[in-house]
Amino acid sequence: MSMSELSGRVLRIERSSIHDGEGLRTVVFLKGCPLSCAWCSTPESQSPEMEQGTDRIYGSIMSVDQVIKEVEKDKIFFFHSGGGMTISGGEPLLQPAFTAEILRQCKFLGMNTAMESCLFAPFGELQRILSYLDTLYVDLKFYNGKKHEKYCGHDNAVILDNICRVTSENQSLDVVIRIPLIPGINDGYDELAAAAEFCQELPFVSAIQLLPYHRLGVPTYEKLGRSYRLKDIRPPETEYFQNRKLYFSSCVKNIKLI
Repeated sequence: MSMSELSGRVLRIERSSIHDGEGLRTVVFLKGCPLSCAWCSTPESQSPEMEQGTDRIYGSIMSVDQVIKEVEKDKIFFFHSGGGMTISGGEPLLQPAFTAEILRQCKFLGMNTAMESCLFAPFGELQRILSYLDTLYVDLKFYNGKKHEKYCGHDNAVILDNICRVTSENQSLDVVIRIPLIPGINDGYDELAAAAEFCQELPFVSAIQLLPYHRLGVPTYEKLGRSYRLKDIRPPETEYFQNRKLYFSSCVKNIKLI
């Protein structure tokens, strides 16, 4: 079997995204994630298995060749917008060979590449794909390991170590750290200050992005017959988010906030 025939579990492919990297992006969402974040906005991506919802089956098996053919349809939009292909999830590193081959072929075809990851994986799985990446978006959900385990299912020691290693060994790679702000969960000033201090000590970070909490995934929980753990938390006002962003920016003087 050739690498192009290698198959993987794909949740969906979305076109013309403006939130998953520079320019217009075609985003390949993979199925399966090792974490179970309480606020996850794509619960249909968590299980590696295909799932039956009330209105559809979530996920399909696709070969690398099938994925590349779909992504190639959008090359003209990448060229005019400065965009490219982003691989996301779920967690792409849960399917390391499949992810690596998609990224390798996209780079061979001249596309800009990005990956969105929680980095909860052996560093070797990440290392095998770094040369095929232009940008890496990493979620830093908590600095506190016990809180990470409570709300995400595992502690974050592996994640923090991977962030340190990737930012020290790959300074040609744009690394953007994303911090989702969940009201009453990880938005306290102590937690934000600890996350900021951690980021300040990293050898190289291109930017940090704070993400406001939303509830866009709640209807999907209902379609899957699952309960949403943060049902009592509502998206905050704009002023709240701006205040948190202002505080965080005061803690990271030498890193761009986007």
